[in-house]
Amino acid sequence: MQNKNTKVKILVVEDEALLAQDISERLNAMNYEVVGIALTSDAAIAMLAENSEVDLLVLDIILKGDKDGIELARIIKTKYDIPFIFLTSNADSHIVERAKSVAPYAYILKPFNDRQVGIAIELALLNFSKKMPEVDLLKTRKFEDSDNQVLQIKDSLFLKKDSHFKRVLLDEILFIQADSNYSTVYTKKETFLYSIVMKKIEEQLPKSIFMRTHRSYIVNTDLITGFEGNQLFVGSHKIPISKSYKTEVFKLFKTF
Repeated sequence: MQNKNTKVKILVVEDEALLAQDISERLNAMNYEVVGIALTSDAAIAMLAENSEVDLLVLDIILKGDKDGIELARIIKTKYDIPFIFLTSNADSHIVERAKSVAPYAYILKPFNDRQVGIAIELALLNFSKKMPEVDLLKTRKFEDSDNQVLQIKDSLFLKKDSHFKRVLLDEILFIQADSNYSTVYTKKETFLYSIVMKKIEEQLPKSIFMRTHRSYIVNTDLITGFEGNQLFVGSHKIPISKSYKTEVFKLFKTF
């Protein structure tokens, strides 16, 4: 059975126990789920082997043991394909160049505050979804409203709710409805409102599953339960079908 928990799951890798606990408390307060704290690279690898649902790692570049954070990041990238954020107080040019070699998706420089942690998470997810690593690791970044988009990563959409992301499986999404420059994503459990046009969301949706039925609606074709006249049934919702999309939509029912 699939896990329906929508909290983004984060593994913290930090060898200073007090700092690791501080980061964990900040993340929990932001409505993210910390699945564990690893004090060494080997411990992190063991945790990843036991937990396939880790969405993101926050890892210190300087770690005790035979593998530092950069070497761990290289393993994560090749074996697990999970986004990671580098955490360090060391701005040494040699360290920075080594860190760049593994193409991290975001970077937090100690000391930090909640806003900086939040920005780093958003940037890491955004950059990972675009397969675009963070180039300037020491640059101060702001996360603008225009960057606040729907992100598809693997089998899920990462959707913004208040000030944090939630991970929603594609097969949990019922439909998307547009209203002028606003769009609402309806899932089986809740809704997500965005101040962006629906086309921006449509770009993140696999065409094999989602179909536009109307200029204001996109539906998950796997969750259509029937139709009546010019309406589709998706869960308890009735979705209109406009003339311009009618031919394509009704091709679906040839296999029903």
